[in-house]
Amino acid sequence: MNFILVALVVLIFAWYLSFSASRLDRLHHRVETSWEHLDALLQRRAALALEISHQVDLDPATDLILRQSAYVSREEAIVDRNDAERSLSESLTFLRDSAHNGEVSISVPLLDELTNLTEKINLAIAIHLEGVKSVAKLRSKFIYRLFHLAGKAKLPRIYSFEEDSL
Repeated sequence: MNFILVALVVLIFAWYLSFSASRLDRLHHRVETSWEHLDALLQRRAALALEISHQVDLDPATDLILRQSAYVSREEAIVDRNDAERSLSESLTFLRDSAHNGEVSISVPLLDELTNLTEKINLAIAIHLEGVKSVAKLRSKFIYRLFHLAGKAKLPRIYSFEEDSL
């Protein structure tokens, strides 16, 4: 009888560890897919910034900053894009505000697309940050560390431009 009880406890504990590892794996997957979605939106924003720079008469300094940030955002690896993403956000916010004040004429479809894309990016950042925090919280629990339930998965990162409001 004791053997059956011990076997049952071991089986329940093994199931719990398996369930916990699966939960952590799903969270890691959610963070990866949220990052891929966010990166696709950032790439679209960089393409939109280039489209705006080609269609709108901007002063040379603003045009240079906008184009340089957009090109770096599109071409560089994410670790090298932090400053470019931040600069691109600031440039596009300035352009959007200038267009609303009538200082710069941006076509209404481009302005609407920029506004919608900015809202989507803000939502995607919030989802990604929440996922990263959930993974970090779960991985910090004793049982996950003791039994190495994360395997070889790297801890997801939060990039500095995500902490800024875009």
